[in-house]
Amino acid sequence: MAEARQEHARSFDRVADAYRRARPSYPAAAVRWALEPAPGRRVVDLAAGTGKLTEVILAAGADVTAVEPLANMRAALTESLPGVTALDGTAEAIPLADASADAVLVGQAFHWFDAPRALAEIARVLVPGGVLGLVWNARDDSVAWVAELTDALHGAGDVVSAARAIGPEPIASPCFTPSERREFPNPVPFDRARLVEWATSTSSIATLAPAQRRAALERIGRLADEHPDLRGQAAFTMPYVTAVVRARRV
Repeated sequence: MAEARQEHARSFDRVADAYRRARPSYPAAAVRWALEPAPGRRVVDLAAGTGKLTEVILAAGADVTAVEPLANMRAALTESLPGVTALDGTAEAIPLADASADAVLVGQAFHWFDAPRALAEIARVLVPGGVLGLVWNARDDSVAWVAELTDALHGAGDVVSAARAIGPEPIASPCFTPSERREFPNPVPFDRARLVEWATSTSSIATLAPAQRRAALERIGRLADEHPDLRGQAAFTMPYVTAVVRARRV
């Protein structure tokens, strides 16, 4: 991973509290679909962050182990979900035994991995027939104000157009079966304050110099104040779509 990319990945540790407060959760239906073929209920939430996906996996009745390399993100997860085992580890070095998981889910993080190494390591910890599910919340950038928001975020990803361009190919590996992909609506209530705090939690904003970061956040606040689709609204909907790609270990 190039140094700039590493800096973007590490930046989430500086904004863990904003991430926990402002980022959306995931639809229960998306997690159920991802886990549907799993042969058992032992699930690893890989790159678990503050536990947004962990919480939904727990609600689905699974036995969850979270793996997260960033200390502040992991601490936020443990504070929110004290009963969950949260381990320090990466996708390329998962601190679990061979064939110890029935499923591995990854929320909003696979694009940060060294994919070939991570896929081999995920296959190692999965039982034969175990499931790998990749989950992304993506903003619907066909909505005009969302497209303007993306511009204000210096082109930050996690938009529907980019997610659809990815397709199922991230799990292209001899360790896994051909993958399947589905989308689930995930509209999330926002207001101006949440929009600005959410932007604070993105790597594209967190890695800016302080003056640039302030300017970008002010622009995002003005978008909420001035865009004709948002102006005067105390609350509005962030039109998220949750994309899920799943495959089974051969």
